[in-house]
Amino acid sequence: MTENEITLDKIQSFEGKYPKQLWYLFFSEMWERFCFYGMRGMLTFFMVHQLYMDESTASLQYGATQAFVYAFTFIGGLFADKILGFRKSLFWGGILMIAGSCILAFDPKTFFFPGLSFSIIGTGFFKPNISTMVGTLYKTDDSRRDAGFSLFYSGINIGALLGGYTCITIGKDYSWNLAFGLAAIVMTISLLTFVFTQKSLGSIGLSPFHGVKDDKLRKWYEYAVYLGSLLVIPLIMKMVAKTEYTDYFMYTIGPCTLIYLFYEMFKFSAEERKKLMAAMVFIVFSILFWAFFEQSGGSLSLFAANNLDSHLMGIKLDPNGINNSANSLFVIIFSPLLGLIWIALSNKRAEPNTVVKFGLGFLFLSLAFYVFYATRFFANEQGITSLDLFTFAYFIITFGELCLSPIGLSIMTKLSPKPLQGVMMGMWFLASAYGQYVAGILGAGMAHTVENGSPAEKLISYTAGYKQLAIYALICGLVLITISPLVRKLMGTVK
Repeated sequence: MTENEITLDKIQSFEGKYPKQLWYLFFSEMWERFCFYGMRGMLTFFMVHQLYMDESTASLQYGATQAFVYAFTFIGGLFADKILGFRKSLFWGGILMIAGSCILAFDPKTFFFPGLSFSIIGTGFFKPNISTMVGTLYKTDDSRRDAGFSLFYSGINIGALLGGYTCITIGKDYSWNLAFGLAAIVMTISLLTFVFTQKSLGSIGLSPFHGVKDDKLRKWYEYAVYLGSLLVIPLIMKMVAKTEYTDYFMYTIGPCTLIYLFYEMFKFSAEERKKLMAAMVFIVFSILFWAFFEQSGGSLSLFAANNLDSHLMGIKLDPNGINNSANSLFVIIFSPLLGLIWIALSNKRAEPNTVVKFGLGFLFLSLAFYVFYATRFFANEQGITSLDLFTFAYFIITFGELCLSPIGLSIMTKLSPKPLQGVMMGMWFLASAYGQYVAGILGAGMAHTVENGSPAEKLISYTAGYKQLAIYALICGLVLITISPLVRKLMGTVK
């Protein structure tokens, strides 16, 4: 069957809970997330123990690196909307990610920043566009959409579970070259999965120039994107290596994207503009959510290395591996279940609206950070505390994430006019960039006061910071639930 015979209407008129194309995108994203979360889980530990950065600098560096990763998803979404289409953008991003992982596998100490820079640009092209294609599998009013995104999110976390534990363990116990090389191998599997299944997507993800007669013009636009993304890599290397340049970038990219969005908004109807304003509310609060949540790759990574014992329910395990993978394991278990719960509640007309779900996400996040804080009461004199309690906090945080992140991906596609879907998905990930940026600053603040302190002193400093984050998250959750009626009016018919 050709792409033209597989119409969008046929794809969206699927029977059952999930379209078959969702499974193809699921596996492609799963292996890409293995690569991404494997790399993410190694960064802070590698910088402290192999590049010999102090903990405060490593936290800032982690925040800067992750901020650029997510900031470039906005640019990737923009080029996908205007020039490449989602498929070519995803393919190009995958190639760059493989190149970055191979560079790091060759010599991670010498080529740390060049390898990271390739991966940053690659993720920017890959990540927002596969999520947008998931949204396109559903009609606008299809109540199964949230369940589909929840399933897709579990695929993300299977990759995160495998990569998060495997890569850091291989790096610490065997070889950092092998750990980064494994990321390159699984990214190749991800790309091949997409290449061999993309025909089932019909017209989804094709270039906006597809079918245009002036084929030469289209190719020159595409070549310009490819060349430009390579030429910008030295600049990214410089900005990632010097975190003060990250500050300048983050102070600039946010206002510029808002100006661009407001410019685009005036091209749409009043009803569509209201929906975009509602989307901005979700985006702003997501910045705060990720600023707290993303301590997992920064301060919690250092906390795991310095202050946790190595036994979970009597089994000896790597605390850093648990820090990187516990959340993902819980998401895999509970994401499909929660998706089915949303469907059941929707059938009974009792499902909480999206704003309330976001508020619940913050309340779970607050409770989790109170548990992280409570680990200080279970520590011995040397400042080593319970891995069991630490893991239980991740169990709680998982429900906060499931109330926000997969629903957030879904609501961006619901509230965005079709010509702006890639840009708005990019805005969603740009909000994550700001969250990562702030997370690095918060983590550096916790580390700064006890840079050369004992594990016991670090325990007190970090847990005091987690208590503050718990309070901030609680306030955010209550505010969201309070303003939910106003935001619902802006959303119109979107639920």
